[in-house]
Amino acid sequence: MSTILRHAVASVLALAVLFVLAAGPVLAQETYQMPPDDLSKLVDAPITPGVSLSPDQRLMLLMHQPSLKSIAELAEPELRLAGIRINPRNNGPSRSSGYVKLTFKSLDGGGERPVTGLPDDARIRNVRWAPDGQHVAFTVDLTERIDLYVADVATARARRLMDTPVNNAFWGAPYEWVSDSKTLIVRGIWPSRNVAPEKPLAPAGPIIQENLGEKAPARTYQDLLKNPYDEEIFAYYMTAQVMRVSLDGAVKPLGEPGMVMSADPSPNGQYVLVETIHRPFSYLVPAYRFPNRIEVFDLDGNLVKEIADLPLAEGVPTAFGSVPTGIRSISWRADAEATLYWAEALDGGDARAEAEYRDQIYMLKAPFDAAPTPLVKLPLRYAGMTWGDDDLALVNESWWSTRKRRTYVVDPSKPGAEPRVLFDLSFEDRYNDPGYPMTRINDHGAYVLRTADGGGSIYMTGTGASPEGNRPFLRKLDLETGNTEELFRSQAPYYERPITLVDDSGMKLMTIRETNTEPPNFFLRDLGSDTPMAVTDFPHPYPELAAIHKESIQYQRDDGVPLSATLYLPAGYDAERDGPLPAFVWAYPREFKSADAAGQRRDSPHQFKRVSYWGAVPYVTQGYAVIDNASMPIIGEGDAEPNDTFREQLVLNAKGAIDEGVRRGVVDPERVAIGGHSYGAFMTANLLAHSDLFRAGIARSGAYNRTLTPFGFQAEERLFWEAPEIYYYMSPFMHVDKVNEPILLIHGEADNNSGTFPLQSRRYYNALKGLGKTARLVMLPHESHGYRARESIMHMLWETNRWLETYVKNAPPREDMKVEGPTGDE
Repeated sequence: MSTILRHAVASVLALAVLFVLAAGPVLAQETYQMPPDDLSKLVDAPITPGVSLSPDQRLMLLMHQPSLKSIAELAEPELRLAGIRINPRNNGPSRSSGYVKLTFKSLDGGGERPVTGLPDDARIRNVRWAPDGQHVAFTVDLTERIDLYVADVATARARRLMDTPVNNAFWGAPYEWVSDSKTLIVRGIWPSRNVAPEKPLAPAGPIIQENLGEKAPARTYQDLLKNPYDEEIFAYYMTAQVMRVSLDGAVKPLGEPGMVMSADPSPNGQYVLVETIHRPFSYLVPAYRFPNRIEVFDLDGNLVKEIADLPLAEGVPTAFGSVPTGIRSISWRADAEATLYWAEALDGGDARAEAEYRDQIYMLKAPFDAAPTPLVKLPLRYAGMTWGDDDLALVNESWWSTRKRRTYVVDPSKPGAEPRVLFDLSFEDRYNDPGYPMTRINDHGAYVLRTADGGGSIYMTGTGASPEGNRPFLRKLDLETGNTEELFRSQAPYYERPITLVDDSGMKLMTIRETNTEPPNFFLRDLGSDTPMAVTDFPHPYPELAAIHKESIQYQRDDGVPLSATLYLPAGYDAERDGPLPAFVWAYPREFKSADAAGQRRDSPHQFKRVSYWGAVPYVTQGYAVIDNASMPIIGEGDAEPNDTFREQLVLNAKGAIDEGVRRGVVDPERVAIGGHSYGAFMTANLLAHSDLFRAGIARSGAYNRTLTPFGFQAEERLFWEAPEIYYYMSPFMHVDKVNEPILLIHGEADNNSGTFPLQSRRYYNALKGLGKTARLVMLPHESHGYRARESIMHMLWETNRWLETYVKNAPPREDMKVEGPTGDE
């Protein structure tokens, strides 16, 4: 080796050593860490089964949930195409969990009957009862395919229904029961499908997009198509064959294969409504905005009627309440044999346009050869419909900017007649919320209004928000007079929610009941008796934490707006004896147009002490006072927009929570952390920049630069170019220089939530680092907006606990600490 070469190699090695030494703690790759036992036990605590009632409401199906996925499972192949995430190995959704076991349980008592005949490694999803209640269908996710199974209720024995795997790449279940309970309409993978297209080694040319002056604003969607190969692979995995499948396994294809989003049989079982997307695709919007052909087929696969062929919807305005033009929200009338209904915009779909009427509801009856029948015009935007019978239906409308919500009573037999207002209120006003109507399953297996008094009354159930906390109710509402009769209301010390009426007399009610110390369980209640009968006996998931103190607290911020939160204190803690504790505040901001609505309670003092691993509550086990779900209302009354004073109101809210903890003697104001997820992370970064209330922050999966979401974000409707000062004012990234507290940033590397690109946390951390702030960035591999892998959750808890221990619990007193509010105008 020459002297020059030896010197060159030595220089390179020396530089490498210096680089490693200098960068060591920053660039070192951590392995997954485990938190203290009290925290890790929360992750592995048993999960209460899901419950589904049979159509005749005599049986419960208990759906047992698995423990968390491993990071190896989360690292399986995944395609991210047009807003959809697909597991290419089995042509289903990636990251799905499902259930691992099914059991039947009679409401009349007796033991559980496990469903047998399932593969050992089955992951069960899309569970549906047959209309007659004699079978239950579900899909079973395997490594290389997804199969459709049915279980015979009488024997609790399951079997695979057909050899063809299903295509579950699109949203929702890949099958629907026909009303005869002997047939299913299935989206399947036809055996003649070829292998997936291979990605070309070199592109055929540049990727070009062009706009010729048309407005096409779009929110910051993720996982969009990016190139011609994405288009090909998307079409491959989305393409399905609609099939009619009998319980004996006979299969009949209906129509040609296509990118079928949904295939829904009519209530009488004679037709199938099929929605299929097609080209041209878009690189700007997700799949649900792609061109969509709506057709009706008969059960022999013959095309009966093309209802519409809707174009690509790239130009939908971003204002809340804007919608695509043409047919939308099309479905079958639940109370009719075969009648379609849908909404169409009368204002061009633009919520900012002036219009006397916003939407029109149409109906179209089989054989679909007449003109659609206009049913009702709506002054606001259509928001759903509940059918009763030929003489009764309820239509909902709402409007975001005014927070208005209305429900109308309509007579479907009198199309065009003036609807009668049943409810007219603000959807922010929880105290006056009348609830929502109860439904029942009709002979076709569809849900219709549960009526009483010959159709003159309906049953309503709701959360029953009140100044004392939520008290769920069941009421009978007279449709003519509007008078109500309260049949049931949750009473202390219980928090009890109505689930369904289980008899036609309206006197037998199934509820789910819990207390501060008892986990939720199902009960049968005779409304003429005060003593309910327990149906389930789910155990306490973490009995070792039963002694933790939980309390609903109310307080005010300095301008008089009422606030609330849930306070958790460690087991055995006594404020007089032990003194104030380090504290952890966890919150999520919400926008309101009314200060009265913002101050309403949103909790119950009698709900079970859930100490899940997700938010701040777990750290009560580590000696912190936790102020959970602290109210963070952002109010803009009249012509004012809530975000015009976003920062100032955040600080008022946070100061109110801390002051209440101090007043109670349980919070040390010099040792308080703030944390939140998503918009709560955005809140956290803002509070650290614009107040000195906190010693540290925990910000998970947030967005910090609002100029990267220029077409609106959260509840902000103004575009960046309409209100650039608001985007600057609200962006923590623009105010990094004012952060003087340590902040821990955690983000999933595969975040698919609109606006919270992983880039947001990376660039915010780089800004913090560049200005010499104390910060740590943890990017969780393969995780999305919510974290799913056991290793990731454990590591998240470890990181958070370490940060709190270092910068909050063991923080030295700071001189001249400010707790009075914002740091000043900027």
